[in-house]
Amino acid sequence: MTDLTEAEIQTRLAALTQLRAAIGQAIVGQADVVEQLLIGLLAGGHCLLEGVPGLGKTLLVRSLGEALKLDFRRVQFTPDLMPSDILGTELLEEDHGTGHRSFRFQPGPVFTNLLLADELNRTPPKTQAALLEAMQEKTVSYAGVTHRLPAPFFVLATQNPLEQAGTYPLPEAQLDRFLLHIRVDYPSEAEERAILAQTTGSKPGTVPAVMAGEEVLALQKLVRDVHFGDELLDWVTRIIRASRPGEGAPDDIARYVKWGAGPRAGQSLILAAKARALLQGRLAATRDDIVALAAPVMRHRLLLSFAAEAEGRSADDVIASLLRAVPLA
Repeated sequence: MTDLTEAEIQTRLAALTQLRAAIGQAIVGQADVVEQLLIGLLAGGHCLLEGVPGLGKTLLVRSLGEALKLDFRRVQFTPDLMPSDILGTELLEEDHGTGHRSFRFQPGPVFTNLLLADELNRTPPKTQAALLEAMQEKTVSYAGVTHRLPAPFFVLATQNPLEQAGTYPLPEAQLDRFLLHIRVDYPSEAEERAILAQTTGSKPGTVPAVMAGEEVLALQKLVRDVHFGDELLDWVTRIIRASRPGEGAPDDIARYVKWGAGPRAGQSLILAAKARALLQGRLAATRDDIVALAAPVMRHRLLLSFAAEAEGRSADDVIASLLRAVPLA
């Protein structure tokens, strides 16, 4: 368990409250989305935000970047974007004194703390795959040399619904790198009215910087120390395994799932549950944390069958059925 004093823990928890309030200076509503984004930050994982254009996905990520005293870069993903536009490239330089020529690696925008990959699914798979090593290993390999990315490092990506024109489905290996798949929905009527008032006035919301990189790393370490009981560990293991046809999945689950979640889903669910507990001021995860995060953790890790599509079953429907079929012992 953590060796921090109670006062030090409370100071870190107070910093989280300030961070949430800072984001609220620019973002109206979307409480669940903001919470899940902060959970991803605390758990040290990447987040994929999905929603139709105009719901504030980019503004939300930019506001988080402003609230954190971290290096922030934004890349607009387009069909003509190349991997070198993200990772970097080598430049040929000449020493004017000796005439000697050599290549120097010029880092791309991925060399940052917080990378906003805007509309990630509007670029072809070749360019999408350029982020795989960076997201998993937090390094970039170029011309046989491995370059380490700064810490902390997060990819916060936005994507448009796949039904929209000009989108490319993210490959399963890419999706699995995201800790959470966050759905951004339309605001309520009251929230929409507040958004219209705030964004059309002469004083737009400003986001103060309230947390530095060292504090983020300290909070991530504290998340690892949050208690997660053996009964919860057993439950998560059974949930993940029950999502796989042929490995104990109930018949009504196996009917709708062609390919279930892997071990990384269990790791993500545990870390996310711990992060949610800490965000709410607790040092022990509970059943509610797992229930709240099962869908964001698993919805992008399940490949549904044709039967699910034919009957209009979504990944969230299947996950809800899974939680009912595999109760906490």
